[in-house]
Amino acid sequence: MAIRKDTIFERFLAPIFKNFLIDRDALTRYYHSKDWTKECDRLTDPTVVYPDYYRSQNFHSIEGGYLTIGAAVSYDPITQYVLAPNEEWVRQSVIEHVQGKPRRILDLGCGTGSTTRLLKYAFPDAEVIGIDLSPYMLVVAEDKARDASLPIQFRHGNAESTGLPNASFDLVTASLLFHETPSEVSKQILQEAFRLLTVGGEVIILDGNQGVLRHTPWLMEIFEEPYIKDFAAGSVDAWMGSAGFGAVQTEMVWGIHQITRGVKPRLGRSLEEIRDQWSTVGGEQWVVSG
Repeated sequence: MAIRKDTIFERFLAPIFKNFLIDRDALTRYYHSKDWTKECDRLTDPTVVYPDYYRSQNFHSIEGGYLTIGAAVSYDPITQYVLAPNEEWVRQSVIEHVQGKPRRILDLGCGTGSTTRLLKYAFPDAEVIGIDLSPYMLVVAEDKARDASLPIQFRHGNAESTGLPNASFDLVTASLLFHETPSEVSKQILQEAFRLLTVGGEVIILDGNQGVLRHTPWLMEIFEEPYIKDFAAGSVDAWMGSAGFGAVQTEMVWGIHQITRGVKPRLGRSLEEIRDQWSTVGGEQWVVSG
């Protein structure tokens, strides 16, 4: 796993993780426990085209980003410490903001399936699908679901264009995805979520708090996150409104994270209803509760 040496993480934090927090022997055993080429080939959809923004950048200081074994193996051990104050508490906030009883759930950019598993625990009768661009991450996600005896489908695919049928899900989620995509891609993902949802279906987005990130630039320098400044300058609220969602609200989670929830409105809503969901604050458009 080639790691950039000039990032703040590698210079100051990596030695702590490597020497004190991470069980390196366990990681090494897991790394050598499987035929990664065979497993990735099994999961890879050959029709999937990797976007330039994804394959041309390093993520989390790892050269090659998520299209590497090292990224998949190290993601969970590191994330459990850096997602303050507690990874499961933060991810559980997605579940807490679900207001309906979804029967079909899609977790976009599911990574190693940590939030996907919580969704299945919370809604055991629902069909739960996780989709991610990295087959390496999906290998780990499958292992975790199997170990927990959770029947979850994991698919190789692009959240911008899943190829799944219109109006086929009651709930679409994305956790810690938007800060790793250019804002135009995040907007496209929300448009895809709108297409995939049934009328009255919910979308829930968990990520870093955009306001906090804007005012604490040092937070954006710790890891190599090529699109986090783009994310911090935007508004998930406004992006959701532009995608057509109503009743959009963002809440702070544990101070440094945020949850944004929206609903696909009924067809044929009036212009007055749409207009009432928008207000202008500080020169930007923000969606208010519908």
